[in-house]
Amino acid sequence: MSEVSIENCEKIPDSKDKTEQQCTGEKIVEEAIPDETAEDEKSANVTNDEFNYLKRNEFTSEIYKIEVRNLGYFGIGEFKKLLKSKLNLNMTKIKSPLRKEFAFVCFRSEEDQQRAIETLNGYKWKGKVLQAAAAKASADPLQKRRNEDAQREEKESKPKRQRTAADAICPYAAFPYDEQLQKKSSEMEELLKKFVNKLRNTNHAAKKQLNEFKFDGVKASPQINGYRNKNEFTVGKNALGEVVVGFRLGSYADGSVEVSEIQDLPHIPDSAKWAAESFQQFVRDSNFLPFNPEDNSGHIRQLMVRTSAHTGEIMLVAGVYSSNMKDTEVAALKQNLKEYYETCADAVKGFKCTSLYYQDVKHREAGQVVSPIEHISGNTHNTDTIHNLSFKISPLAFFQINTQGAEVLYDKAIELAAPQPHSTVLDICCGTGTIALAFAKHCKQVLGVEIVPDAIKDAEFNAAANSIENCKFFAGNADDYIQSMVREVVYGNAPGAPLDLIAVVDPPRAGLHNRSIAAIRAATAIKRLVYISCNPAHAQRNWIELGRPESKQYKGDPFFPKTAIAVDMFPHTTHTELVILFERATQSVDEGENKETTSTENNGATQIEGKGSEVDTESNKS
Repeated sequence: MSEVSIENCEKIPDSKDKTEQQCTGEKIVEEAIPDETAEDEKSANVTNDEFNYLKRNEFTSEIYKIEVRNLGYFGIGEFKKLLKSKLNLNMTKIKSPLRKEFAFVCFRSEEDQQRAIETLNGYKWKGKVLQAAAAKASADPLQKRRNEDAQREEKESKPKRQRTAADAICPYAAFPYDEQLQKKSSEMEELLKKFVNKLRNTNHAAKKQLNEFKFDGVKASPQINGYRNKNEFTVGKNALGEVVVGFRLGSYADGSVEVSEIQDLPHIPDSAKWAAESFQQFVRDSNFLPFNPEDNSGHIRQLMVRTSAHTGEIMLVAGVYSSNMKDTEVAALKQNLKEYYETCADAVKGFKCTSLYYQDVKHREAGQVVSPIEHISGNTHNTDTIHNLSFKISPLAFFQINTQGAEVLYDKAIELAAPQPHSTVLDICCGTGTIALAFAKHCKQVLGVEIVPDAIKDAEFNAAANSIENCKFFAGNADDYIQSMVREVVYGNAPGAPLDLIAVVDPPRAGLHNRSIAAIRAATAIKRLVYISCNPAHAQRNWIELGRPESKQYKGDPFFPKTAIAVDMFPHTTHTELVILFERATQSVDEGENKETTSTENNGATQIEGKGSEVDTESNKS
């Protein structure tokens, strides 16, 4: 279920959790808990009542919820615009199951709820007459899952095996690394087959181009263990009730708040394990309790650790839920943290906190991308290197979490893009400029765009620090800048000089907004596009939009996939980074039958091709 949230109390964004807002101005998050719950209802009083949170002495918009039906096909963004901008309804969030014609809308008061029902019931929108009525509050997913588990255990005689952090975080760690790569290769191959079949159904004229699409397998990570340079740990309690800094064994919606230690996880570096252990000791020795998501009691919520294997730097960002704290308590906590980490160190291994930040992780204001962050002591940033290029890494900046793997990833992106000395590269969602600077020596110039102004400042700093002068960066929405960047390149090109314009896209998990895809399609000077995705399953929506037949929404010839290469940026996990080269169709594509997809091997690469009317789920290896 998707939710557009006006107020949200979320974790620090993950390394690849650049929200869709960073490229589009919108944020879409997963529904996690019914809503904000009370601080004064302590966990000791939690019952098996799935609606107990409604009785607590704190606001929850679940009480003032309505259901809107007969919406037809709609986008969350356009529906939100209707409610807030056109109808001036004071909503707090929208929840809509995927591919359904109804949505739930929450409000701050009964007055706002009733006004919305009166406004929306019978309202005509997009050829539909809407129906609106009050809706029941959602059950607390944690308590609901607990009740279900209790009922299941009553019927089962065999006790359930305790889930571990390795089960949740590193499920592939039990397999030899070559077997991990084989599994991921098969998974990527199956995903690409399904994508090609979907694209065939969308653009029936793509037969020839899609038959030429090849998958070049999964490239290994140079570093298999201890590779994560950024880790976000939860502060909570384990099964024994002890304070632990580690990973949650499941989400709140899955019925889990238990936190497990991370010492046995192979992908976490020793420096980050030391940081988690030292912070765990700080919390245990302090008067501040770990945050409890069941009733919003407690204070210390999370710890983000950024490490640099190149410099040995260790940055800590302590995430604190301060809604139930006095200003004097917050000030005391900051001072205690500062004093603790001035002396806390591992003299044997040389681990020491070099940068300390405090983050106020409570309900964010509307339009606020991240929670406020405050520098407490030490350096303001870390420094790391990719291909001998030095990068400044601020606390919330995006940087690939596997530094050595990033070198392989960028090599493959450059290989697929094949830039020439006269080429211009458009780096869309450029972040702090890592891809742009990697491409810089292979082309004439790089133009980067990113919605986060601080990231652009870092990108400009990184370019100057590496004496790179052929990169220019712009702060703003990608769809607003793509056309202007293309015009700058086209009009600035000397008469008769060759023009080669390549787009490189490395978007957040949610992918690019369809406006950005439409802008790329309309920029006919762009002939090649390299799409880098850390979540290929979600990225397929963008890939389909690139390959749709020309239409009113998507002007310009379509892009078709040419070659795909996966890079194992995340050993021991189920995740894989995928790089796809798309080329624009330069002439009318062949009309062909809608055929399903199989794969054959050709010169070491797997060819994704048409093979009759059924999907062959096994590759025909020669």
